[in-house]
Amino acid sequence: MSSYHPDSVESSAAWRRLRAGAGRRPGRFQALAAVLLFVLGVAVVTQARQTSEAGLSTLRETELVRLLDGVSERRQRLEEEAAELQAQREALLTSSDASAEAERAARERLDVYSILAGTVAAQGPGITMVVRDDGERSVDAAFLLDALQELRDAGAEAVQIGDVRVVASTSFVDPPDRNGVAVDGTVVRSPYTVRAIGDPDVLEPALRIPGGVVPRLERGDDTVIVTEVDTVVVDALRVVEAPEYARPAQPEE
Repeated sequence: MSSYHPDSVESSAAWRRLRAGAGRRPGRFQALAAVLLFVLGVAVVTQARQTSEAGLSTLRETELVRLLDGVSERRQRLEEEAAELQAQREALLTSSDASAEAERAARERLDVYSILAGTVAAQGPGITMVVRDDGERSVDAAFLLDALQELRDAGAEAVQIGDVRVVASTSFVDPPDRNGVAVDGTVVRSPYTVRAIGDPDVLEPALRIPGGVVPRLERGDDTVIVTEVDTVVVDALRVVEAPEYARPAQPEE
């Protein structure tokens, strides 16, 4: 005696519909959609590959060499700094007059931190960049921030924009009248003068990398002049305010 199972009947019917659909030839609309999806997929993959490779592939050989030199020099500076710190540590451990050696090392670090904090003037080799805006807002807060970031990435040790010393907490804001850029609350207007201390052979190419701040302006009517200088003076000073909330963390017991 045969038995009737509704579930098995419905399952068989579903399989028959699936086989029937699979056996049909695709219509013109479905075929066109499949082709378009395939072309779109190829285009997305190609664009992604080109985007990932465009960063360096568009650079000329001389630019690649200078960029590599900059990376090598920065690595060398870091290695020299690490060696200097190690030498200071050894001197503190072996010196007969540890207190005098510690005071000397502390003064050297104080000089470094004072320059970074902007509380003392600084001078040394570097570059100056003078930008004259064409009046179409080519130079705004985002542009100055990009320029500062490129200089920092290239190893700039002290930067001044107009009469404002740039430090880690410096802010860039477009004022309501869109006339100039407020750098830490001080409005700086065209011509914008940026002074940076660092290796000029690294700072200057960093600003001229394709897609960087200088090529962006050279496409318009703005004028931008970057000059390598033997002695750049960064003399704008900052007043360090005591933190309101931050306190030194207590060492764990």
